[in-house]
Amino acid sequence: MKNETRIWIILFVMAAGFLAWRVGEYGASRQYVREVDGRVAPATVADTVAGTAQFSLSRTVGVWVAALLTLCIFSFLYRDNPFYKLSESVLVGVSAAYWMVVAYWDVLIPNLFGKIWPSWIQSWAMPGLSPQHDEYWFAYFVPLGLGIMLLWRLAPRGGWIGVWPLAFSIGATAGLRLVAYFQADFLSQIRSGIIPFAMYKDSQIDIERSIENVVLVAGTLACLAYFFFSFEHKGALGRVSQVGVWVLMITFGAGFGYTVMGRIALLAIRLEFLFDDWLWLIDPSDRRIGM
Repeated sequence: MKNETRIWIILFVMAAGFLAWRVGEYGASRQYVREVDGRVAPATVADTVAGTAQFSLSRTVGVWVAALLTLCIFSFLYRDNPFYKLSESVLVGVSAAYWMVVAYWDVLIPNLFGKIWPSWIQSWAMPGLSPQHDEYWFAYFVPLGLGIMLLWRLAPRGGWIGVWPLAFSIGATAGLRLVAYFQADFLSQIRSGIIPFAMYKDSQIDIERSIENVVLVAGTLACLAYFFFSFEHKGALGRVSQVGVWVLMITFGAGFGYTVMGRIALLAIRLEFLFDDWLWLIDPSDRRIGM
């Protein structure tokens, strides 16, 4: 047996022993609930004192499953392994199933079936839906037919039929997104660059805003100069384009840093879940029951 394997076995045994001690000594990972207006909600310390908190087996099992899957994901820091692949497959499968159910109840039922057969949908799915047809309700047979053609790709023969609705969906989505991005990004960037250098506040020049506007316009022009390839970047144009490179690098760095901070926040949330809900090592909200 390799030394590395021995070390990992020892660490695993130590972690399992620590976990068993926390569960046996403090009842770690146990979840308690209370009933509020016919609904189940997480219990608090006050509910324990009042005797209204009840142990929830389903939520406790859910915490254990979530914690073990989180550790399986973290195991990729060591190397690719079957535990990581299992947790990854579970995440992808559950996410796909969740969004399929959401799309069925939030998109297909109200926006397609509810338009074609409103009285039938009202009888079992949406009681508040009007049983009357819209003026052009028959037009919804077009997306229904495209959807059936798209599912044809799952058939053993005639898979080429699903290419047509797929092409229609991609083209329509690209056209809609193009208009949306043109208005939201392209025109807004032009609008943000057409600003006065001097800003006034209470009939006086606002020095801080004016400097911000000057830096913004100068940085935008410098970036545009870097992408101006009609002339060789020498002399004044070369120096301005170098400033544009620095502005671009600062922009990319800020965007990348923002992304990294978002990932660190997600990591902090998972660590808080492990240390708080699972192991009961911390209690930031002062709600621990059973300690």
